[in-house]
Amino acid sequence: MDYKEICLQVAELASNVGAYVKEERQKFNTSGIETKGKNDFVTYVDKASEERIVEGLSKILPEAGFIAEEKTSIKKSEHYNWIIDPIDGTTNFIHGLPPHAISIALQYDSELVIGVVHEIALNESFYAWKDGGAYLNGNPIHVSKNKIVNDSLIATGFPYSDYSRMDAFIETMKYFFTNSHGLRRIGSAATDLAYVACGRFDAFYEYALKPWDVAAGAVLVKEAGGCICDFSGGDTYLYGGELISSNSLIFDEMKEIIGSKMNIDLK
Repeated sequence: MDYKEICLQVAELASNVGAYVKEERQKFNTSGIETKGKNDFVTYVDKASEERIVEGLSKILPEAGFIAEEKTSIKKSEHYNWIIDPIDGTTNFIHGLPPHAISIALQYDSELVIGVVHEIALNESFYAWKDGGAYLNGNPIHVSKNKIVNDSLIATGFPYSDYSRMDAFIETMKYFFTNSHGLRRIGSAATDLAYVACGRFDAFYEYALKPWDVAAGAVLVKEAGGCICDFSGGDTYLYGGELISSNSLIFDEMKEIIGSKMNIDLK
């Protein structure tokens, strides 16, 4: 399987669908919003974007199945499955805010082998494939080289429906408010991870995540030289709903801070 060639085709597809999403945003109004749950929104643009992505991916790799947020296809494959978020950051999209991004990953058995994040507003295409490095608009990218959290810019995301761990989570935020260069919340986990991969953020962490939020970004971070784990230091970040990502230099410090504030024993 030529992961490089497939990745480049997927990046082109994401860019084309991103242009459609950007065009639709110019004429979008609130009548196009549906509510799936508390603060969990979907629009006709999400659905149309996913339909276009599924159609395109089916041509690129016909044997693959899908794990797609809007369930445009529920086809499953024994080995290869695409993990898709047609618009990560739908709330941002609804309000006309960047960033919002298309996130597409390819999973082979339990391994993520391709990741593409197309940030629509800035027309930035992040992509990576197994053992091939990570790229932004054709140029190689790498995680940052900051050595301590105190010198780092940290990103996070706020849960929109699961508030069960908020007290402990706020303790992590308090720490980073006063012991880093700052804490940012931009509203798209896929973009957060892409920004870790290219060094704009030194670290990103969040809970209450879905696989399609993080799959593509996880490939980017790893191929850009970074590290990822769940809050206890394990590897259940894809389906476990929680994630820490950073460069390798502050990774242990990030795990220790978040683990202690969230009252978690590290592995």
